Amino acid sequence: MKPVPRAALQTVASTSLIGLIFLSVAWELWLAPLRPGGSWLVLKVVPLLLPLFGILRGKVYTYRWSTLLVWLYFIEGAVRAWTDGGISSRLAMLEWVLALVFFASAAFFTRLSPRD
Repeated sequence: MKPVPRAALQTVASTSLIGLIFLSVAWELWLAPLRPGGSWLVLKVVPLLLPLFGILRGKVYTYRWSTLLVWLYFIEGAVRAWTDGGISSRLAMLEWVLALVFFASAAFFTRLSPRD
């Protein structure tokens, strides 16, 4: 079995991170906000913006530390999928999946990268 090329892992990681950003904004402003008209919880997207350019440029150090950051979104998705109802629960499951996909692709990207 051939190993997955780093470029494919970078594409998957970038796509899942951008998806997580868009999902978080849409969720908290339009799809299922905590309050009508949106909520301040949309600010949870700010930490996801910090690694974005490093991920897009393939910076190994950014991939390393962002694998720790994404667990916060994984946990939020798991908790809200379990406790929320309706569309919010489905959005939480999508957040959970995107966080897991990002973690796996970023971890494998780091693993395949040359050592510093």
